[in-house]
Amino acid sequence: MYWQTTRWQIDLNKPQVMGIVNVTPNSFSDGGQHATTASALQHCEALISQGVDILDIGAESTRPGVAPVSEALELERLLPVVREAVRLGVPVSIDTYKPAVMQAMLDLGVDIINDIWALRWLDPARPLITGAGVVSQYPGCGVCLMHMHGEPQTMQVHPMAGDIVPEVLAFLSDAADKLRAHGLTKAQIALDPGVGFGKTVAQNFSLLARQTEFLALGYPLLLGWSRKSSLAAMGAPLPGLPAGNAAAVHERMLPSVAAALLAVERGARIVRVHDVGPTVQALKVWCSATQIETR
Repeated sequence: MYWQTTRWQIDLNKPQVMGIVNVTPNSFSDGGQHATTASALQHCEALISQGVDILDIGAESTRPGVAPVSEALELERLLPVVREAVRLGVPVSIDTYKPAVMQAMLDLGVDIINDIWALRWLDPARPLITGAGVVSQYPGCGVCLMHMHGEPQTMQVHPMAGDIVPEVLAFLSDAADKLRAHGLTKAQIALDPGVGFGKTVAQNFSLLARQTEFLALGYPLLLGWSRKSSLAAMGAPLPGLPAGNAAAVHERMLPSVAAALLAVERGARIVRVHDVGPTVQALKVWCSATQIETR
C-alpha cells in the first residue's frame, strides 16, 4: 500500500511518523514555541533529524473552544515557513480547512492537505469554492479526511452520544466517496477517525479498541493520539507532579507513544505526533519484532 501525494508515493508498508509543526501562539500542547518562521523551520529540521517521515504544518489551533483565525492571518503565518519547508526533502502536509489556504499551499508544492472538516467547510464569502473542488485541480495531491463532531468552538460542550463507531465509519466512507466523485483516486486518500474531536474519553478509547473495523473501508488510517487529554485521564499522577496534575500536557509523552504503538498494531499506517524521536524509536522496536515473528 502507498499514499499518493504531490511529490511522493509514500510507502505504507512501514508505519509513517507525521511530525506536528504548530506555527501558532495558542496550540494546546506547544503554543508559541514555534510561532516564528525561524523557530518553526528549526523545529522542522529537528524533527527530520529525529527520523520524521512527514511534516504536518498548521497555523490555526483547533483545540476545544478556541476562536478561528482569518484566512489572511493563517496565510501570513504559513507562507514563509512552507516556502522553505518544501525544500527539506520530506513530504509536507498542511493542516487547514480553508479552500483558499489549500490552494495557496498546493501552489507552493505541498504534498498533502490534512483537513479536520473533511472538506466540508465553506467560506461564507465564497461558498462556491469548496475544498474538494480545490484539491481536484492538483492531480496527485494527498488528502486526509478527518471526522469531527460539531466544530472546535462547541465540540466538547456537546460531544457525541452512545456508540460512535458506526456513525464515524459511515461519515468517513461517505466523505471518501464524495472526494472520489471529484476525480481523486483511492490511493490519494487517508482517513482519520478524529480522536478528541467531539468525543468523550470512553468514546475515544472505543475508537482504539475497535480500530480494526475501520480497515474494512480500504483506505490507510491516520491516527492522532499525541498528547490528547484522554491519555491524561488514565492512571495516577507521575512522580514529581502534584496530585491531580497528571493531565499536564508536557507529561503525556509516554502514553502518547503507547497509543501510537497500539494504533499501528491495529492497522494505522500513519501516526501524527509531537514526540517524534521517542515514537520513531518505539516503532523501530515494533517493526523488528514484527519481522522476527513473520519470518
